[in-house]
Amino acid sequence: MKPEDRRQAIMDILMETGSASVEDLAGRFVVSKMTVHRDLDDLEQAGLLRKVHGGASIQSSPQFESDFRYREKIAAEEKRRLAQHAATLIEPGQIIIIDDGSTAGGIAEYLKDIRPLTVITNNLGVINKLAAVAGIDVISLGGQYSKKFNGFFGITTEEALRSLRADTAFLSSSAIHGASAFHQDQEVVQTKRQMMKSAARAVLLVDHGKFGKSALHFLTGLEAFDMVLTGAEIEASVEQGLKEAGIKLQKISGKTAEETA
Repeated sequence: MKPEDRRQAIMDILMETGSASVEDLAGRFVVSKMTVHRDLDDLEQAGLLRKVHGGASIQSSPQFESDFRYREKIAAEEKRRLAQHAATLIEPGQIIIIDDGSTAGGIAEYLKDIRPLTVITNNLGVINKLAAVAGIDVISLGGQYSKKFNGFFGITTEEALRSLRADTAFLSSSAIHGASAFHQDQEVVQTKRQMMKSAARAVLLVDHGKFGKSALHFLTGLEAFDMVLTGAEIEASVEQGLKEAGIKLQKISGKTAEETA
């Protein structure tokens, strides 16, 4: 097997399992542990995984965000609920922004019945889903493509956003600590901040598992959002803390949205 094929196979395994040991990978591919270490070093250098003691992981950490394909599998049903509810906040004729996040990106599935719309996005998945939909004008934000995030970032993306105005920006975040949102990647943070500046209001969609976690870069305080949507699974103590902080939180269950602040 060619090295590039083996490295792709390693990524496929990690997409399914989240982590794997060097010993297991060496056995699977019938190569030496040193060869596996070299593969993991190259994949880590590309930002696709992080090496841990005895192996590798694509699970998020304060300095590492998972590949978008892995993130799409986590809390999938809860994310679907959040996206579906977020779509009810949109009216025909509006201009909306959708970020690169797997949670906010899910809104694209529920827009066909709200046409006409204009959708501004740096999310390649959203672009592909909506490009051929009649009645939805897609403004694609250019920039440097990130395979890991399946989106576009950088100076070109930010300059495009500065020239645009929208009714609502729908954003996701990888970590919520206290009443603040964080993300591991500096360029992602800069793009999300500009999206918020370019919209009249901002809505955050975040599954309950993101609370109590932190990441390297501060994004913004949750008070900057007009609404924070999360699943009904959120812990009562976390909910209470956000309520005391005055955060406009809505818990989304299978049927209803409950506003707690």
